[in-house]
Amino acid sequence: MDIPKKIKMAEAYADVKEAELARRLGTSPQAFGQRMKAGKFSSADLERIAEALGAEFFCCFRFPDGTDI
Repeated sequence: MDIPKKIKMAEAYADVKEAELARRLGTSPQAFGQRMKAGKFSSADLERIAEALGAEFFCCFRFPDGTDI
């Protein structure tokens, strides 16, 4: 699943519209919409989005033995 789709699912779960999320991030809805179309987000961006939605973002490589990197 791509990142914009995950963001949209998180918005729905948090009951936050995209325009409101954009405002919480200090950007315009139009600018955030363009970012969503491009699908380019850094880990720091995703952490800020999660915080704005009242969630936690984590990203890692998880190996079968339980090791996270």
